[in-house]
Amino acid sequence: QVQLVESGGGLVQAGGSLRLSCAASGLTASSYAMGWFRQVPGKEREFVATITWNGRNTEYADSVKGRFTISRDNAKNMVYLEMNSLKPEDTAVYYCAAAYTALRPMARNEYHYWGQGTQVTVSS
Repeated sequence: QVQLVESGGGLVQAGGSLRLSCAASGLTASSYAMGWFRQVPGKEREFVATITWNGRNTEYADSVKGRFTISRDNAKNMVYLEMNSLKPEDTAVYYCAAAYTALRPMARNEYHYWGQGTQVTVSS
């Protein structure tokens, strides 16, 4: 049974930082591209970042470029999202996802497995 479990969310002031973690089990993480998405109530889940299976290539949404960094540790089956210079508009539930592909998927329907999400709230 595949499980993706996010952690590290919380409340932070604008300009602050958070590091999200995603623990993967039931799959060989090194066979999957991993991504982070986020969603606010009433809006569609949107792409944030993705990283290829070997960690060599990444893609980011324009809204987070230069502030967020995605990384992975395949030995630990872990994926991370380092978030700096946080803004109130970054407030959302953040989801970890896994896609069985060698590419850098940015669409929701390219991902096969999803976590339950972790809340990030940025106060102004």
